[in-house]
Amino acid sequence: MAVVLQFAIGLVFGVGLVISGMSDPAKVLNFLDLAAIGSRSWDPSLAFVMAGAVAVTFIGFAVVLKRPRPLFAETFHLPTRRELDFRIVSGPVIFGVGWGLAGFCPGPAFTALGFGSRAAVLFVAAMLAGMLLARWLANRRWLSAIATPTDQFET
Repeated sequence: MAVVLQFAIGLVFGVGLVISGMSDPAKVLNFLDLAAIGSRSWDPSLAFVMAGAVAVTFIGFAVVLKRPRPLFAETFHLPTRRELDFRIVSGPVIFGVGWGLAGFCPGPAFTALGFGSRAAVLFVAAMLAGMLLARWLANRRWLSAIATPTDQFET
């Protein structure tokens, strides 16, 4: 049952990306082009999509976390650590740079794969390679001094 629900949620997310136009990297790049603010080429629609997502997430977390336990698990898996470390800072920085350069983030990239976009294929391949590289680096001893263990979430 949980897999069917997850599929339905992913499908709604993908349809939302297509309807909002966020599966088109040009739309994202037109928002991220800060030099174009005030001109006709700047597209503020991504800000509205993000604001809607933040509002839904804020309300969703407020409602869900009042429950004694999740519907399809024994416990909530929430972060227990509060301090910032190398991984917490570097991950979003790498994500943001990749998003700014390519105009894709993972959700829209997977949605664009369905349209046969060559750019999406290249992005997803690079993203998967980056994930493998990050896992390999996390297992290196020299990195353990600046990176935290991967078991930072309660189980």
